[in-house]
This record gives sequence, C-alpha cells and structure tokens, in this order.
Amino acid sequence: MKIDRATVEHIAELAKLDLTDDEIALYAGQLSDILDAVGQLEQLDTGAIPPTASVLPLRNVFRPDRAQPSLPRDAALANAADSAEGQFRVDAVLDDAGEG
Repeated sequence: MKIDRATVEHIAELAKLDLTDDEIALYAGQLSDILDAVGQLEQLDTGAIPPTASVLPLRNVFRPDRAQPSLPRDAALANAADSAEGQFRVDAVLDDAGEG
C-alpha cells in the first residue's frame, strides 16, 4: 500500500509533529513498507490455527494467599508525615463544592 505525502502530513498534524520535507518523504516510504509487510501477513491462511492470547504456556507466578500477622500499627505509622489516632493523616483532596 502506498502512503502519500498528504497522509503523512495528516498523521503528523494529529500527532502534533513538525516534520521537515525530508522526514515526510522518509516516513511515507517507511509507512508504505510497513503496510506492505502487514499485507503479506494478511495473505496467510490461519483458519486451522486456534485463537490464542499468548504463545507461551500459562503459569501462575503468584505465591499462595495465606493469612499471616500484619505489620504492627506503630511500625506502619513510623515514617508517616502525619498521623492521628492510629491512622495516617493526609490533606483533603476534595472540597465541599460538590455537596448539596
């Protein structure tokens, strides 16, 4: 598939790129080559190949979920910038303007 100069300029405008004339010519050729390669892939008969999410075998890399003692509250709050009554204290991020 041949990509023309106007198409490259349109794509550059959408991406907010300021391209030189040489870059436009270069990218037009490169994009055309990419679309030609994709076109070759589209010609392959994949009817006998089942859809797959990954070509690699699936395996769980997470450890089993087991109950265990949690971090003591004082240790969790030890490096907090501010705390009150055993809780992290943070500045409000929402105002009351939305409440009615």
